[in-house]
Amino acid sequence: MRENITIVGGGLAGLTAAIACAEGGAAVVLHEAHHTLGGRARSTATPYVANDGTHVFYSDGLPWRWLDERGLVRPYAPIRPGHLARVRFRRDGRLTGRPPAGLLRMVARRGLTAPVGEDFGSWATRRFGAGAARAAARFLGVVTYESGPGRLSAAFAWERLRRVLAPRYPAARYVAGGWGRVIDRMAARARDLGVRIETGSRADRLPEGRVIVATSLDAARGLLGDDSLRWESGRSVLLDLAVRADPRDMFLVSDLDEGGFLERYSLPDPSLAPPGESLVQMQMPMRPDEPKAAALARLERIADLALPDWRGRTTWRRDAVAAGRSGALDLPGTMWRDRPAVQRDDGVWLAGDQVAAPGMLSEVSINSALAAARAALAS
Repeated sequence: MRENITIVGGGLAGLTAAIACAEGGAAVVLHEAHHTLGGRARSTATPYVANDGTHVFYSDGLPWRWLDERGLVRPYAPIRPGHLARVRFRRDGRLTGRPPAGLLRMVARRGLTAPVGEDFGSWATRRFGAGAARAAARFLGVVTYESGPGRLSAAFAWERLRRVLAPRYPAARYVAGGWGRVIDRMAARARDLGVRIETGSRADRLPEGRVIVATSLDAARGLLGDDSLRWESGRSVLLDLAVRADPRDMFLVSDLDEGGFLERYSLPDPSLAPPGESLVQMQMPMRPDEPKAAALARLERIADLALPDWRGRTTWRRDAVAAGRSGALDLPGTMWRDRPAVQRDDGVWLAGDQVAAPGMLSEVSINSALAAARAALAS
């Protein structure tokens, strides 16, 4: 007889856990409170297909390989040399194609090991100088959703900087049609394996038997009655724009003045917007107690530089605040192993982007879900 495993949550972590458990021979039921699957991996409907924030997969990690082996992330739209010609840095209020010399020195010393117990700002200043440390911290805004990455553990920040600035052809992969396509394929594979998926099914109490809770920490805290399920996360304002195409538009802008980020996703994947239009997604880490309107105003200044006359060309717009749903941030003295553990009470496991698993952003969700599935199957 097959063992029964219940998954609570139908986002990237929950679907990963469901597939892995079903592949291991378990009978799986997945409960999703919303009427659609995906969580933060959802995408908007056509004609403007925007992810829930600036999303990208990196092909140099285990999560990508696990998805790719199952045919879940292809076809994808890779970055081409012509796209890289449209990459700029914002420095001192202007766009430049030249990265700061300090960042280049950091790439050259990427073999260094950064300490867990010291903040990144202090460590990077001592190693590379104050200017390089500031530039690196602002560059990290896009992968931390945090306005002050210098306060984070040096080991945590350095690992992400090395990953993004790896001296090789970019590992970023843009799934054709947006991340919603990945969720659709994952759901189809889960069903093919016999997983019973119930949407609009909110778990108000912990189901009986073996359970993998693949929700936000806030939701897991209430479901498990465990107030210790807390961890640092970032807070950013998000702005998505569709504009009529203009050959002057940039592909990507890394804001080294304030930590913001802009990316024209429809350049590698034109299917994300109607013909003759571009889809742009932007992000700005919010300062402590900063109102949304103020952060949006700062973000729009990047659009002013990267998308000339964008206000008169806009055909679609949406904005939002991402708070506590942007992945784990490790403070000095902590690392991923210190986060809420995957193993909870007997027969209960936790998965998601703020739990004790390695990786960057969504990779933590996949790695923790695979760890939870292995433990549930072996228990």
